[in-house]
Amino acid sequence: MTRTRAPRALYLLGALLILYLGFPVGAFLYRAATGHNEGWSAPGLFAALRVSTEAASISLAIGLMTAVPLAYLLARRRGMLAGTVAVLVQLPLAVPPLISGILLIYVIGPYTFLGQHSGEQLTQTFIGVVIAMSFVSTPFLFVAARSAFRAVDPALAEVAATLGHGRLSRFLRVEVPAASEGLRAGAILMWLRSFGEYGTVVVLAYHPYTLPVYAENIFSSAPLSQAEAPTLLALIVAVVAILLGRLRRPRRTVRREPSLPVAEAPGTMAAVPVAFTIATRVGSFRLGLSHRASAHRLAVVGPSGSGKSMTLRTLAGLLGPQAGRVHYGGVEMTAAAPEARRLGYVPQGYGLLPGHSVWDQLTFGVHARPARAAWWLETLGLSGLAQRRPEQLSGGQRQRVSLARALAGDPHLLLLDEPFSALDAPVRSQLRRELRRLQLEHNLSTVIVTHDPEEAAMLADEIIVMGDGAILQAGPCAEVFRHPATVAIGELLGVENLGTGVWGPGAGEVTLAPDLVVEIDEATQARATPTESTAAGATPSGDTPGGRLLWRIAPTALALSALEEPGAGRPATAADLNLELGPGTILDVIDLGVSVEVIVALSAGPQLRLRRPTPPAIERGSRVSVSARRSGLTVWSAPPGPATTTAGAGVR
Repeated sequence: MTRTRAPRALYLLGALLILYLGFPVGAFLYRAATGHNEGWSAPGLFAALRVSTEAASISLAIGLMTAVPLAYLLARRRGMLAGTVAVLVQLPLAVPPLISGILLIYVIGPYTFLGQHSGEQLTQTFIGVVIAMSFVSTPFLFVAARSAFRAVDPALAEVAATLGHGRLSRFLRVEVPAASEGLRAGAILMWLRSFGEYGTVVVLAYHPYTLPVYAENIFSSAPLSQAEAPTLLALIVAVVAILLGRLRRPRRTVRREPSLPVAEAPGTMAAVPVAFTIATRVGSFRLGLSHRASAHRLAVVGPSGSGKSMTLRTLAGLLGPQAGRVHYGGVEMTAAAPEARRLGYVPQGYGLLPGHSVWDQLTFGVHARPARAAWWLETLGLSGLAQRRPEQLSGGQRQRVSLARALAGDPHLLLLDEPFSALDAPVRSQLRRELRRLQLEHNLSTVIVTHDPEEAAMLADEIIVMGDGAILQAGPCAEVFRHPATVAIGELLGVENLGTGVWGPGAGEVTLAPDLVVEIDEATQARATPTESTAAGATPSGDTPGGRLLWRIAPTALALSALEEPGAGRPATAADLNLELGPGTILDVIDLGVSVEVIVALSAGPQLRLRRPTPPAIERGSRVSVSARRSGLTVWSAPPGPATTTAGAGVR
């Protein structure tokens, strides 16, 4: 792979910094190597080193027990209280160390309440050294830890919750390991800051000497050469600490797959349809919807930002009981914590735990059974991958691992958030079919969030169409796809050749566009019934003359023929085996490989898409006569309200 070369100026600036920081160290090391090694025999040198080392280590322990939990609590919180606490904790970073010492004197000095009741043991003692070091160095760990926790994918903890892990378990087993790089850096930084602290220690606890205080005394009262020993010791300690911070636990190399338990297939699962009433707000976005599913395989479809993922997370209990009421199979789960709901949850980014093998992922859930995990490992084509880590897997393999992990604990309900959106088309198609097979074979109860209508139709029996945090239409998949309540909903569902019109003017006639009136026969009239699915806040207007309707012509029901002269064509109201839609112009011919799509604009206004197996013998820009099979036309009453588009406009 070709590496892009950085601008030369960046190299020059980097070299300048290295020279600026490294030259004093190099000069000192040269002097120490060519000198007489003075100062090593001075009394108190190693005692001061011990005081600094021990006090810095105790300070670090205090920071790990206090700063890390506080950083975790504030990592994703906003608001005045969280901001005030963060400023207070970081204040010692902003004031000179000497001022920090004075602040501490006002709290634990000899004449304060704490100082007197402690027997004056908080100053001029080892305890005072620890207090001084902790006060100025803990903020370094807090800042690093908060940044590290903020960088952790929230989906990791959410997945762990749905797998049965409580809050403390998620913190210790998921979020701390995921933030370990930043925590390690913050811990080393805090320890080094404690070890090298001078100003606050001098004010609060001049005795016992720490190494910096000892070095200052030697520097002030003896020749400069006497300060070489404590300076060299400090450099050695710093280098060792930095190197220890860079150490990584070696990853165990597995040469062969371990023996797995005998696989045990799951039985047929009980159907668990969901019901919910959600009313919650995140920032300025409000989510408000209510639905009782009759089927146990539900799809939620809508554009980005419509609230689909929030709905799924509410069903999982991840937004708390205040977000809305939720029932699983008639059992209320509103007050149940996510870890108590026995869920399988597959987030958009898969939520695989960093550094964990595939087998560890599958058995991580509290309810996961090794025998069941082994069965899903084999069933989902992951055999031979048990010891691989996430970064060693392809996108499709990661998706399979996430799905297998969700199913290894025999969940009552499987929640999938855009599960295949990041995959290549062939892999996406394969995994869709695989999931559908599992749904049918094991009666899986699923709620899938997707923006892909084909995915929704394949993996669900019932569908909710969402927009702007509300339900636009809901009902059985076949009914909603066949009779979308508005053109906008039809567009979300990928319904093509969809438009609005009106009933009449004559009996058995419908107006598809201002200049396009067609007759419908009894079969079409039978299809022209109000939709049984639910459009939010709407009831059909009926098939009375002048009432609004929606219409659709199947792309495969359209036919084209050449016009012999401009303006020719049979009238649009002719009643025969075909519906004559009048003349039009071919706008585009798109060869899709397995089929050809033709876009034609009718002179009456609407644009239509025609699909056929082979290219037409008519070129782009040609004038044509357009007709359709009567069986390809569907009309139904539209809900009352303003039309979403002009009659017949648009191409879908």
